Amino acid sequence: MSPDALIAHFVGASALILVAAHAAGWAARKLRQPYIVGQLTAGIALGPSLLGSMAPDAYDMLFPQEIGTALTGFAQFSLVVFLFAVGYELDLKLLGDRARTAVGVAAASFVVPMAVGSGGALLFWDQLHGLGMPRAPSPSMVLFAGIALSVTAVPVLTAIVRENGLARTVPGVVAVSAAGLLDVVCWTVLAGALLENGGDQALGWGWRVALAAGFVAVMLLAARPLLRRLLWRTHLEPSLRMALLIGFALGSAWVTHSLGLHVIFGALLAGVVTPREPDDRLDPDLLRPLHDVSSLLLPFFFVVSGQAVVLNGMGVTGWIAVLVVTALATVTKIGSGTVAARLGGLGRYDAHTVGILMSARGLTELIALNAGLQAGLLSDRLYSVLVFMALATTLFTQPLLILVRRMAQRRPPGGTQDRADLPLPPTGRDDTRGAPVTDLG
Repeated sequence: MSPDALIAHFVGASALILVAAHAAGWAARKLRQPYIVGQLTAGIALGPSLLGSMAPDAYDMLFPQEIGTALTGFAQFSLVVFLFAVGYELDLKLLGDRARTAVGVAAASFVVPMAVGSGGALLFWDQLHGLGMPRAPSPSMVLFAGIALSVTAVPVLTAIVRENGLARTVPGVVAVSAAGLLDVVCWTVLAGALLENGGDQALGWGWRVALAAGFVAVMLLAARPLLRRLLWRTHLEPSLRMALLIGFALGSAWVTHSLGLHVIFGALLAGVVTPREPDDRLDPDLLRPLHDVSSLLLPFFFVVSGQAVVLNGMGVTGWIAVLVVTALATVTKIGSGTVAARLGGLGRYDAHTVGILMSARGLTELIALNAGLQAGLLSDRLYSVLVFMALATTLFTQPLLILVRRMAQRRPPGGTQDRADLPLPPTGRDDTRGAPVTDLG
C-alpha cells in the first residue's frame, strides 16, 4: 500500500471510529449508562468478530492491517493523556473524618476479590487452559487473575456518584476515597506482576525493580520540585504549560515502558507528581483540555481493545466462564464493600450503596486487561471473557443503585435514620474531585 493510500485509509477509519464511538456513547448515556459502555460496544462491533464476520470485505477495506500500528499509537497516546489527568486529580485528602471507613472498604474490596480471583484461577486452571492459557500457570498469571477482579474504576465511579446526587453524601465520599486508595494498590500490584513476568526484557527482574524504584524516587524528589518552580514562578501560558506537561507524561511513559512496564504507569506517575496550584486547587486551564483531548481520542483505545475480542471463538466454555467470572466479580466486590462499610459505621442502605459503587470497573479494568494481554498474561479468549465481565459489572451499577434507593424509600414512616445516612455538612468544595470529569472510565 502506498503512503498516500495508507494515510487515506487511516483518515477514513478515524472518521468512522470517532463518529461511531461517540454516537454509541451518547446513546448509552440516554439509557442512563456510562459513556464507556456505548464506546466499548462500538469498538467490539467494529472489530473482526462482528463487522469482520458480517462484512469481511468492508472490514478489510476500513481496517487494513497496515494501519494497525497507527491506531495502536493513537490508542496509547490517548491512554497517556487520560491517565495523566487521573493521576493529577488523585487526592487522598478526601478521606477526612471517614478515613478509617474508607481504608477498611478499600482493603476489603482488594483482599477478598484478590483472594477469590487468584484462588479460583488455581482451582480451575484446567478450564482456563481450555480458554487458551498455558498448561502450567506462572505466578504473574495467578496474580493477574486476582487483579482482574479487584479493580474499581475511579472515573466512572465519580461520574455515577455525581449523576445520582451522591457527591455530598457519606456513601459517595467514602466510595470515591476508597476507590482512590484501591487504585493505588491495584496499579502497584499490577506493576509488580508485569515486572515479574519480564517479557523479552534483557535486564533481569531485580535490576528492573531497582531501576523502577530509582525512577519513582527521582520523579518524587527531583521532578516535582522542578515542576513546581516551572509552573508557579514562570507563569507560562496555559497552552505552553499543557504541551510541556503532556510531553513530560509521554517521556515518563516511555521510561516505564522501557523498564518492562506498561506506558500507563509512567503516565499515572507523571500526573501524581505534577503539583497543584499554590492553594491546593486543580488548575482548570490544564484539566479541561486534558479531558477534552482524552475523551476525543479514547475511542481509538476502545476499537483496539474491541478488535482483540474473539466472539467467534468463545464457545460454550467461554460463555459459561463469562457468567461465572461476572458473578464472582459482582458478589465479591459488593459483598466485601458492603460489609466493610457497615463495620465502619454506615447505615444499611448507605453500606449497600458503597458496595455497589465499588463494583464499577469501566475503563480502568480495560486498561489493566489490555496491559495483561500485551504482557502475555492473558489469552485472547480469556481476555474476551474479562472484557464482557467489565461491561456487565459496569452495566449493573446504575440499576442496582436504583434498587437500593427504592428500598431505602420504603422504610417505615417515622423509622430512625442512622447518623451515617445523613448527608455531609457543606465544606465549600466538591469532595469527589475538585474539577469536572467525564464519565469515560
